[in-house]
Order: sequence, then structure tokens, then C-alpha cells
Amino acid sequence: MLKNKTDKTHLPSRHVTEGPSRAPHRSYFYAMDLTEEQIDQPFVGVATCWNEAAPCNIALNWQAQSVKKGVLAANGTPREFTTITVTDGIAMGHEGMRSSLASREAIADTVELTMRGHCYDAIVGLAGCDKSLPGMMMAMVRLNTPSVFMYGGSILPGQYQGRDITVQDMFEAVGKYQAGQLSDEELAIMERVACPSAGACGGQFTANTMACVSEAIGLALFNSSGMPAPYESRGEYGVASGEAVMSLLEKNIRARDVVTLKSLENAARVVACTGGSTNAGLHLPAIAHEAGIDFTLQDVCEIFRDTPYFVDMKPGGQFVAKDLYEAGGVPVVMKELRKAGLMHEDCMTASGRTMGEELDRVIGDADGRVIHSVATPITKTGGVVGLMGNLAPDGAIVKVAGMSEAEQVFTGPARVFECEEDAFEAVKARSYEEGEVLVIRNEGPAGGPGMREMLATTAALSGQGMGKKVALITDGRFSGATRGFCVGHVGPEAAHCGPIALVENGDMITIDAIKGEISVDVSDADMAKRKEAWGGARETIYSSGALWKYAQLVGPTRLGAVTHPGAAAERHVYMDL
Repeated sequence: MLKNKTDKTHLPSRHVTEGPSRAPHRSYFYAMDLTEEQIDQPFVGVATCWNEAAPCNIALNWQAQSVKKGVLAANGTPREFTTITVTDGIAMGHEGMRSSLASREAIADTVELTMRGHCYDAIVGLAGCDKSLPGMMMAMVRLNTPSVFMYGGSILPGQYQGRDITVQDMFEAVGKYQAGQLSDEELAIMERVACPSAGACGGQFTANTMACVSEAIGLALFNSSGMPAPYESRGEYGVASGEAVMSLLEKNIRARDVVTLKSLENAARVVACTGGSTNAGLHLPAIAHEAGIDFTLQDVCEIFRDTPYFVDMKPGGQFVAKDLYEAGGVPVVMKELRKAGLMHEDCMTASGRTMGEELDRVIGDADGRVIHSVATPITKTGGVVGLMGNLAPDGAIVKVAGMSEAEQVFTGPARVFECEEDAFEAVKARSYEEGEVLVIRNEGPAGGPGMREMLATTAALSGQGMGKKVALITDGRFSGATRGFCVGHVGPEAAHCGPIALVENGDMITIDAIKGEISVDVSDADMAKRKEAWGGARETIYSSGALWKYAQLVGPTRLGAVTHPGAAAERHVYMDL
């Protein structure tokens, strides 16, 4: 008999490694060159969203190998597996974008199924692109295993005419090209230099926003999200993450010990103060749902409202993720928040130490350039704001980072489009007027289906120099790279006969991000008449397959657009089976 054999009495892997009846199972492990000692150790799932779809995922494979080294060094047995990723930059502006949000659910589901099917005891999850980050974190909380998250890292900025550029600039370049302000040759040069390395989009778009969330919520080691993807020293974070999950397993610290209401509030603070993506208003409630915590879009927006914005990141600001990392990263940002009493310090983190204990170890301070002092913020309220009113009874969300107060109030007549393609064609043809509110409906989670992002349309508007001269509202989403006065997540969505379904051309719409209001100047009586005459949800071409299934299951945006009842309805916890 081996000495110091792991006691698996309470570990899931006992179901596949222990006792005479598991001899067939063990024979599979021997076929993969595992030793008796490795079979007797805890099994750690090392899950990645690696694929060759885009640069955000391409570096995850080698980083996973470093995680495995850490698990092995801490006397665990790593078992690597992959799941899907849909990369928004590739899916943007066409039918493929319908797959994006649905992929978040598929990632969470497939990671859950793999962990359950093979009885792994803990997980280290690596992700790189927008929906893969919350999808991986949702799976961790759903399973409630000892869990460590690791971001694949951001892309390096491109260089064009002496300035940093990102993929955001490429989408906006399309608008400039359509406006005759950019030649074929200039566009061709830009597209070749904008994305010079592996890694996720460099601004404070959705991937980097959710990477910051992973540290603030406690699932990732401090500063592990900051280092750009091409840096080989990212491997050190991989090793440390592998060792950390083994420590959590030994101490029985699980994902729901880390992800609490307080830690979700910490995460929302970091989104707000960095001018992060509006998509956080969708993903934080979805993560909370997996823990059985009531944390809605409105709760997220309340935190956004009283959090100062003091980190100057693109798209509203000047800097990219590499700059934030070099300025001290998320730990320094949270250290500034603590100075204002805006961090819950008793939350557990992936290191096994509390948030307060981790912040005590942070040496750096705000540089005043990328990270401003919380005492002298860029603006006094968060870079993302929630809205409510008769046009959005369930709420809506808008990013105001980089906008002056005067730019945060807009009134204009509606110009209604039944889908994004119609709006994009109108923008290309310049068949809209300055001062209008462009309304794109039927793009919600169920009605789309898939709740597409509108970056192609918003970037074209910005490229035409019209980003501040019109407003745009939708029951769909916006990319984290969107800038301008763009309101998303309007709920209830048009497919559920929300007020956005009843708006008509010429209706006067007012958006006031300072007061947090969005309204249409139509009486309740007239709205009721329009509702009686409503012809029903717009038919889509998706009458079977994954997107049809998603449309049948998906819930409201304000609750995270989730597709199952969550922890509130569960009758068991995976780790305790």
C-alpha cells in the first residue's frame, strides 16, 4: 500500500478511483500513463476555452500546461479538457453574433457536465473572450467546487501613425471608410497592425472587464488578469493557480464561500470605477444566480451610481489593459476603492486569504495617469449607469465613461428599426438625422434570439462623427468597445411586448443618465391601445437547433438572461454527492 494516500471519503473522484468495483475505471487511467499514486490523488479539472477562432483563445493551451505543473507540484492529478468559445470580434455584425450570449450557457453547461461525468474534485478554469469568462465562473459556482479562475491575458496594442490602436479602432474605421474619410490603402494597413499578438481585446471591453471581475469577486489570484497574453511569465500565474486550487481543496474552501453578495458588490465597484462594459450588468446577475443570490441589473446599477470613475481606460478613456497592468493592475484599483470605504474586506479569495489581507499586501499606489486617486476621480459617479422609466420598466443600462454631464441628457424623435441589419444599412446610407434616437428592437435574448451586440452599428456612427449627435437604444446588447450615447438591455424586450415593441417613428424619447431615467412621451392610455393592437413577436428563422432551444429557456435580461432555475431550486450540491 502507498503511504499518505489521499482520503477520498468526501471527494467526487472516489466514484471513479476507489474500491474493487472501479477496476475498469482505473484501467482507463493506466491507459493514459497515470501511476497508482496519481490515481490516488485528488483529480483537478483544468478547463480551457482554447481554440483557433481568434487571438483571445490561442494562448490558453500553453497556459494550461503551467497550471498542470502547479497542480502536480501540490500533489494533485490534473485532467485537462476544453470547451467551446464564440469570439465576439469574429461574430460581430452578422448572424453569428446570435451565438455569442448563448455560448455562455453552453460553456457553463459543458464544463458542468464534464466535471460531473468524470468526478473531478476541483477546477482551474482558463478563458479569454467575452462570454467565456462569465461562463467559466458560472460553472464554478454552480458546481461549488474549490475553484480558481485564470484569464488568458490581453492583446498588445497595435501601432498606427504613432498611436495605440485596438480592434475598436478597426470597427470605427469602417464608419470612416463609409464616410469617405479613409482610403482602401489606409484601411488595409490598419487591419494588418491593429492586433499584433495573442490575447483578448485590449481596452476595457467585456473580456478585460470580466477579467477584472474575476479578481474582485475573489475567484482569481491577485494581478493574474493583468499581464498581457504574450508574456511568457504568465506561466508563473498558471503554476500559482494550480497550487492555489490544491490549497483550497485541502481547506475545503469552495466557490460559494468566495462568491457572496459582498464579493459581487466588490466586483460591481471595480466595473464602475474602470468604466467597464455594460455586459457586466448581465453577467454579474448570472453568476449570482448560480449561487442562489438575488443580485439583479438594478442592484448592479445602484452600485455603479455611487462609485467614482477613476481608471482612464478605452473606449471612454485613453489607456489599454497593458497600461493598467504596468500601473499596478486591479489590486491597486481595489486599494483605492478601499480608501473610500467601498470594498468589503472580509470576503474570501482564491489565495485562501481574505480580501483585506490581500489588499494589505499590495505595495503599489495610484499613478495619477492610468489609475487616478479615488479622492480626485475623473467623474464622481461610475462609468456605467442604470436607467428606468416607462420605456424600460425592467431597466436598461448605458456606459457614460468619457462623456460630459451635458452629453448625458438627450431628447429626440424615434427612428425605429426592426433589427440590427436595418439600422446598419440606414447608417451606411446616412439615412438618419442628427438629433434622432435610433431604436433597434427584436434583438433581446428570446426575440433575437441571442441578444446580439451592436458594435458594427455604433462604431460606424462614431466613425461618421455622429456618435454624440444621435442616441441609440435597443433590447439587445452593446459591445464593451461601444462608445457614444447607447442604451442597451431595455426590458422587457420587444418579443415579450415590452414598451420598446410599441414605440413608433416620431415618438419623443428622453434619456437622462444623470437622473437614471428613460422615457417616451406617450400616455399610458395610448400605450395600452398600441398593446391591444400589437401583432405579436416578430418571427425568426430559428425554429430548431441550439438557438431555438435557447429562446425557449432564456429568462429576462435584468436577471442575467439565464436558462435554468439556479441554486435557489437545487436539491443537491455536486461536491456532496
